[in-house]
Amino acid sequence: MSRVNTKIRSGSRRLLAATFAALSLSTLAGCGYMQNRHSIIVGSVPDDYRTNHPIILSEREETLDIPVGSADTRISVPQKGSIQGFVAQYIQNGSGIVQILLPTESSNAQAANRVHPDIVAALRKSGVSSGNIVTATYSARDVAGTPPVRISYRAMSAGTEPCGKWTGDLSDTTQNKHYENFGCASQNNLAAMVANPSDLLGPRKSGQIDAQQRTQTISRYQKSTGVWFPSISYD
Repeated sequence: MSRVNTKIRSGSRRLLAATFAALSLSTLAGCGYMQNRHSIIVGSVPDDYRTNHPIILSEREETLDIPVGSADTRISVPQKGSIQGFVAQYIQNGSGIVQILLPTESSNAQAANRVHPDIVAALRKSGVSSGNIVTATYSARDVAGTPPVRISYRAMSAGTEPCGKWTGDLSDTTQNKHYENFGCASQNNLAAMVANPSDLLGPRKSGQIDAQQRTQTISRYQKSTGVWFPSISYD
């Protein structure tokens, strides 16, 4: 009987051990499932300023207003400098149509017509071809003050949506999330500083290597580290 009891006890122990192991594995699996589920829930909440305020490439109108007095016959030297800077951006962004808008029905309408040839000459001298210069008019009857002569062109530019959304309560930090306007100004400044908006889509291809500059750089590095090679000439 003792042998039979011993076998029963050992069998019971094995059964209990197997049951405990199965329960442990199921508990661990349940914990792992809950942990993965928790990370999915947290990861689905957008709390990144780059997601909330993405930089978007779109076609926008770039403008330059030239103030014209009623007695002006030519544009001033500073105004010519402004046109040169404006054309430099135009050449960098593209080579489309540059439009000149002259005001009508205003006190300086005749003066705007007088300075128009001077503006065209400044545009051509700065690098805009005559075939890309178009002149049109706009009604300035309801414009307060002295309406300007507007120069404009359309080009691809980078930017975000307008900033300044303060709809939420900044003191409500129970969810530990960014406020709605967080990062908008930084994204706008980054978009404004990018010289070529296409760089935001991907890197450019590598340019050609300057062999002379590379040799000088390697020479300076080897002199500073004490590593000398007979293939490099030192002056």
